[in-house]
Amino acid sequence: MKIWNSFLGKLLMTFLISMVPVVELRGAIPIGVAHGLPFWWAIPVSIVGNLVPVPFIIIFIKKIFAWLRTKSKWLNDLVTRLENRAISKIDTVKKYQFWGLFMFVAIPLPGTGAWTGALIAAMMDMDLKDAWPSITLGVITAGAIVAFVTYGAGALLFG
Repeated sequence: MKIWNSFLGKLLMTFLISMVPVVELRGAIPIGVAHGLPFWWAIPVSIVGNLVPVPFIIIFIKKIFAWLRTKSKWLNDLVTRLENRAISKIDTVKKYQFWGLFMFVAIPLPGTGAWTGALIAAMMDMDLKDAWPSITLGVITAGAIVAFVTYGAGALLFG
């Protein structure tokens, strides 16, 4: 589509990709840069996009999970897997609290990030005001790491 070739389209694409679970900004920054978006735009747009779902997850995920459990066995099993995954990581986060949640979100590896961090915060019954600063700092740090790897590697290979 023509819109994705424009500057605004590339910003929008990067923003939307950063909101997708699992992919998050770990995928959005390299994709944005690969499509010609300057890294000084790709990074903040990805950070903001990655943070958009966080308050909704922390505030509403337990209600959404309860509703999904009533819809089908498959959805109930999916919710159970997601909850178990978050619960398995709670001990580390609880032990180090703010810094535990920060580190979990900041390390840009599969299975970590803002979505899972927000899910863990929700499973721990953390308030948004307590979880938000830690998750935000973690997303900014992950963005810096991904940007360094993306831009640094690109400069080494093609610069």
